[in-house]
Amino acid sequence: MSIFGRTDARTATDTAVSPELAALTGDYTIDPAHSTIGFVARHAMVTNVKGGFQDFTGTLHLDGTDPSRSTASIDVVMDSISTGNADRDGHLKSADFFKTEEFPAMTFRSTSAEALGGDDYRITGDLTILGTTRPLTIDLEFNGAAKDPFGNERVGFEGKAEILRSEWGLTWNAALETGGVLVSDKIKLNFDISAIRNA
Repeated sequence: MSIFGRTDARTATDTAVSPELAALTGDYTIDPAHSTIGFVARHAMVTNVKGGFQDFTGTLHLDGTDPSRSTASIDVVMDSISTGNADRDGHLKSADFFKTEEFPAMTFRSTSAEALGGDDYRITGDLTILGTTRPLTIDLEFNGAAKDPFGNERVGFEGKAEILRSEWGLTWNAALETGGVLVSDKIKLNFDISAIRNA
């Protein structure tokens, strides 16, 4: 079941929206206890380092009848970055990278949403890091909707995107004796989102 009602859910003579899709329309709050915002960077040209953010908030507005009206907003506390290594985390928080004392938050504000077919869709928005705002497109898969044992109505998504960190001013690096650099410019972003419908 697609979260967004594409034209394939209708016919040329029937403009009715699927009741299941229409029922998902509403406002939701991201549940950080059951969601992850992560990243993967290439290290020393030979391996991947994975990390994520432990503290973030976000809201969604889903429109099951008109995908262009669906929106997302996320705020990430940069000091909550975690890669499983305290020294590396400290370096990432420093002036070489995220300058978390000066720029405590990373934000995403959607500007458009598009259904791609089936359970796939694409959301585009403004990603702000280090005070620099640039467009980011995220491909997402709708994982479904359910009511949990506590009566919460939940929706779930998985998403992925790639950025060049240098475009947001994250340019620190170190050259390797064998050629190449210590940290890749390309960063892979991944999202697992569980959101609860607002009362």
